[in-house]
Amino acid sequence: MLPEKEGLSSNMPRRNDTETVELQERVVAINRVSKVVKGGKRFRFAVLVVVGDGTSQVGTGIGKAKEIAEAVRKGIEKAKKNMVEVRHAGNTIPHPVVGEFGAARVLLKPCPEGTGVIAGGVVRAIMELGGVKDVVTKVTGRTANAINIAHATLEAIRISRTADEIMKLRGLAGEENNEETASEEAVIGE
Repeated sequence: MLPEKEGLSSNMPRRNDTETVELQERVVAINRVSKVVKGGKRFRFAVLVVVGDGTSQVGTGIGKAKEIAEAVRKGIEKAKKNMVEVRHAGNTIPHPVVGEFGAARVLLKPCPEGTGVIAGGVVRAIMELGGVKDVVTKVTGRTANAINIAHATLEAIRISRTADEIMKLRGLAGEENNEETASEEAVIGE
């Protein structure tokens, strides 16, 4: 097995990981595009597809073709290559986070258990297929473009961190445990 290269994120799954897991897919948006030619109009389709395992991984892909079925197939292939890990804190996300892509801004906020997924179509599909059961979301950008909203949601998921990851980045993971054990030993020693 090859050593992990520096700069590659350890939370990004390898391509083989998506082959073994049963993935769910959901078509979120279908866009019909026409090109005017001498004989009339030529129609093509652009399809936005969300793919996820329902627990911790989710991805989006755009497929373009003359037929919807072929565009969906291409979108699924691209989504499998674009998977990200969704970080959880129970059934929700660890902290409020804003993702931006183009003019789209998406706010994701954790909420108490039992609230459910309160989100619009694109963000709802990404959250549900990513295994998040309780979250409140709001699209606050200057666009209703489904593709940009999907990219902004994935960006928000990418930049979210768990408390353990933040402690490790700050170098406090080991120190905090040592301080607790030292204070316990001092109490016992007295």
